[in-house]
Amino acid sequence: MIATVAKLGAIVSMLLAEFGDFCTFCGHTMRWSFAVLFEKRYRAELLEQFYFVGTRSVVVVMVTGLFVGAVLAVQTVPQFKAAGMVEQMGSVVNLSVLRELGPVLAGVMLAGRVGGGLTAELGTMRVTQQIDALRAMGMDPLAVLVTPRFLACLLLIPVLAFYASFMGILGGYFISIGLYGVDGGAFWELASRMVGVYDIFYGPIKCLFFGAAMSLICCYKGFNCKPGAAGVGRACTESFVVSCMALLAIDLLLGMTLNTIIELVWGIKSMLA
Repeated sequence: MIATVAKLGAIVSMLLAEFGDFCTFCGHTMRWSFAVLFEKRYRAELLEQFYFVGTRSVVVVMVTGLFVGAVLAVQTVPQFKAAGMVEQMGSVVNLSVLRELGPVLAGVMLAGRVGGGLTAELGTMRVTQQIDALRAMGMDPLAVLVTPRFLACLLLIPVLAFYASFMGILGGYFISIGLYGVDGGAFWELASRMVGVYDIFYGPIKCLFFGAAMSLICCYKGFNCKPGAAGVGRACTESFVVSCMALLAIDLLLGMTLNTIIELVWGIKSMLA
């Protein structure tokens, strides 16, 4: 019994220590953010990360969004037809893709493509002692390696969420119209009435937090990976799993928070009307 409690205490102590190291890592990264964003000496690395995170992810995100909208329409239209509510497809597809499916699935895909790449790259630098070499040269590895990657994810993943949502809406529209014969005019009319400006920015606001969490987790795992090829591989696996769990937790918390804010705004508007 005592041995079990001691082992459990050791695990909790280790997790708390690692969480403290992660918080310190995040604080130092954010402290460098303004310098990296506006100083010329970091511009080349920052633009390179913008290209890696943004430009090279556009196709993946657009294809993901297209199939998300198409699958949503395939699963939803028959049920709505049976209930005599097929004219509601425009609002259902648009709201579902803009609020949840587009941002979340785009975030998961980017956690695999971008996050895995960040972890592998930094982990390889750790194993080959390039990070130690930067310290020996008097440079801060967090400023040179981590912060540009953090800023690229923070600024560009919300933009990629727009692409995913746009393609998701198109995918749902083409499947609804072409495969199931839904009236196109009714589809867009209901969408225009039900979708507000806040719905358009609902997903990108979430992705702002998704990008920050994913980049910090993946960079931390790569920055502190164990030696050897097995250490890099384990760091990549852990970063993807932890990132996905963090995205889902953040999605739940932000969904409740944003819905509460929207309800308050509508309540104030109704009182003033």
